[in-house]
Amino acid sequence: MRSQLCLYDLAQDQVTVILDHAGHIEAPNWHPDGYLIVNGGGLLYRVALDDPKLVQIDTGLATACNNDHGISPDGKRLAISAKDDSGQSCIYTLPITGGTPERITAQVPSYWHGWSPNGATLAYVGKRGGPFSVMTCPATGGDETCLTDAFDHCDGPDYTPDRDWIWFNGERGGTVNLWRVRPDGSDLEQMTHDTSVNWFPHPSPDGEHILYLAYPKGTFGHPANLNVTLRLMPAAGGTPRDLLTLFGGQGTINVPCWSPDAKRFAFMRFVI
Repeated sequence: MRSQLCLYDLAQDQVTVILDHAGHIEAPNWHPDGYLIVNGGGLLYRVALDDPKLVQIDTGLATACNNDHGISPDGKRLAISAKDDSGQSCIYTLPITGGTPERITAQVPSYWHGWSPNGATLAYVGKRGGPFSVMTCPATGGDETCLTDAFDHCDGPDYTPDRDWIWFNGERGGTVNLWRVRPDGSDLEQMTHDTSVNWFPHPSPDGEHILYLAYPKGTFGHPANLNVTLRLMPAAGGTPRDLLTLFGGQGTINVPCWSPDAKRFAFMRFVI
């Protein structure tokens, strides 16, 4: 399998492949200093936009990282999800340049997905005896708060830039739609109402759009190696438009991937 790290330009409706890698890498984040962060083989890598190659980030003893990672609003810290001693996913943070991970979540499994715009809170999903739910906790660790119930599964929570909403995908009765909820768990609202299996909503930094991944009807979970569609919808809700159909799924846009100016976003597609 080859992994193509791509940029999509909204104004030009154009895709640029910046790295064609003979291996498996996933889930790009976009740092304001002009580089992307991806994962592969349990490790994290930096990819400079002006010199695109994989440069490993030192994550200390965390060598079993998955594709749920992201950058703090000030660009100084990196959140990662990696196996702890129990073999379950736990959330850690470390300096953006690399270093010793600091454990944030006491309970497992926990998978990071969003950082509040003021840097104070992490949004993630966790399984605590029931289905996976949307949770938050202080970015330095502490008590967690569960924001969702009555779902069969939740994933992909990400904050709007004004911090008013957390978007996520939620499954009920075999149907997966996009939802949003206030950070205090109030005003739950369904935002998509179609037959696609909709995952990983990412609000744009300018507050205008929601980027997300649409699987074909009947897809179970969020698998890899399918033809999927990247879609864009207004931040207030409404009719989405298709941007691109590609071979991907798991690893394509699991985590926040917008450029800071909201003009582009990064994504992965794969070639077998």
